[in-house]
Amino acid sequence: MNEALRRKLETLPDGPGVYLWRDAAGAVLYVGKAKSLRSRVRSYFAPDHSAYSKHHMLVQRIADVETIVVADEAQSLLLENNLIKEYQPRFNVRLKDDKSYPSIVVTMGEPFPRVFATRSRDHRGARYFGPYTDVTDMRRTLGLVRRMFTVRSCADNLPHERRDRPCLDFHIGRCLAPCVGRQGEASYRRMIDEVLEFLEGRTGDLRTRIRDMMQDASRREDFERARDLRDTLKWLEQLERPSTIDVVGTGDADVIGYARDGDDAVGVLMRVRDGRVIGREHRFLENVEEEDDPAVLAAWLVRVYALAEGRVRRVVLPFAAEDLPAIEALLPESRFSVPIRGIAARWLELSDQNARHLLESLRIELFETEERVEDPVYALGRELGMRTIPRSFVCIDISTSQGRDTVGALVHFEAGRPRKAGYRKFKIKGPAQQDDYAAIHEVVTRYVTRLREKEEPLPDLFVIDGGKGQLGAALDALQALGHGEHPLASLAKREEEIYLPGRADPIRLPRRSPALRLLQRARDEAHRFGVTYNRTRRKARTVTSALLDIPGIGPTKRTALLQAFGSLAGVRAATRAEIAALPGFSEAAADRLLEFLKAN
Repeated sequence: MNEALRRKLETLPDGPGVYLWRDAAGAVLYVGKAKSLRSRVRSYFAPDHSAYSKHHMLVQRIADVETIVVADEAQSLLLENNLIKEYQPRFNVRLKDDKSYPSIVVTMGEPFPRVFATRSRDHRGARYFGPYTDVTDMRRTLGLVRRMFTVRSCADNLPHERRDRPCLDFHIGRCLAPCVGRQGEASYRRMIDEVLEFLEGRTGDLRTRIRDMMQDASRREDFERARDLRDTLKWLEQLERPSTIDVVGTGDADVIGYARDGDDAVGVLMRVRDGRVIGREHRFLENVEEEDDPAVLAAWLVRVYALAEGRVRRVVLPFAAEDLPAIEALLPESRFSVPIRGIAARWLELSDQNARHLLESLRIELFETEERVEDPVYALGRELGMRTIPRSFVCIDISTSQGRDTVGALVHFEAGRPRKAGYRKFKIKGPAQQDDYAAIHEVVTRYVTRLREKEEPLPDLFVIDGGKGQLGAALDALQALGHGEHPLASLAKREEEIYLPGRADPIRLPRRSPALRLLQRARDEAHRFGVTYNRTRRKARTVTSALLDIPGIGPTKRTALLQAFGSLAGVRAATRAEIAALPGFSEAAADRLLEFLKAN
């Protein structure tokens, strides 16, 4: 820290505001907000501020700080968002796609508003609908507006500019020619109100009115007009059908879905109107790997949702965002909630599912994965607080029979499904046969060492069958190998509690939780695999010990007998000729063997 920066830190204000870290060249490295600029900015240089590498990289480059004091936290959120957009700092969470998606704009600032597609938002007083991430949907919606309503398509400055005669749109019934005074401003505005209602997804009244008009035209024997209105109804239903995902109750809400995997995250806005999901918008974010989920969600709300058109009062969140009181002050017309059950929880489940699928599609497009991850894997990553989705994880179980024939079983799950090629079994020897903790330590050590030798990556998560003690044994093994920070969890059988390193209290998930069910499935599969191997070893030991007592049967002949007949019972059932045909046996040796088994 240079002397000038040190003096600035000593004179920082204690109120809310925004700070900008700059490097030696004056470039902005990071923009942040704070309730107290003095404590927040100075905390960056505390020795225990953060263990993340990104923080250390930032601090090493800091040469200066600039602070801007504001009146309250809501203003600091807004100012932080504007500065991030302006400077695009390297260390801030950023929207992944800087390209602008098209929107439909209604130029309400004009006496005779126009309706068209745009990628900019510089029309004063206009209403915007979108952005549309699917351009085909946007074009279909815009085409339907022009088919149903007599919205002008010209760019004339009405009513100041006048034409001598109407254009072709008037003659084909697409416009009522306000350009030559054939339609007044009041009538045109009433039609625009209907356009706004349609774009907001409220089509029920509009469909009823069009149906009445169609029947009226039919009674008047204006069949051409009735046909056009009938086609309009069909177009309206076709537009609504693909965008209407589900009916999940009544009321209006904006439902925010969220999914995250490593350095990528996605926020989804599902628009629910009259209990029906009528549309979806999403934006990806990047550079979020070392940020907590509440902070990423807060950034998405400020930078995406705060700018969205047509917001409603009720906003459903997947979890509480960071600085939620400040966001509520920034959006005073909105009421945020995190539902646990009921209709809103069903909305949220639908929105989260869309977010997971969008993020998985992004991964596949970038060739970062070959297999689509199932929803329970995302749920597991979130419940365990992981920053990377556990696409691959292993579960370890120890199986023993009264301290004998102790074995370790490791099952491998990929994308939520068993991957048999990754299963491993371990024969435990020595004192670890009598010590469950030592056996787990040995299995983890041997498994990780083998991966190192083969230069293969570790799984995203280690799961141990057991409680705190088993978790501690696995953690000791990982720490000894230099992987003490690797994600690790244990699942205790009795109460199905999940233990995590560094956390005193276990996590208790609902019995129907997809994450818990996935862990239970892996635990049960590891137990089955371990018990099977334990029984195989016990059976082999029992048979071998019985054959050891037979005179004249050494290791070579014993192996030949087991390979030929499988067990001691199989040897007893064999004939003299079958035994004599084995390598190393004669008819006399076969007779002696059968006589011994008969006598014993």
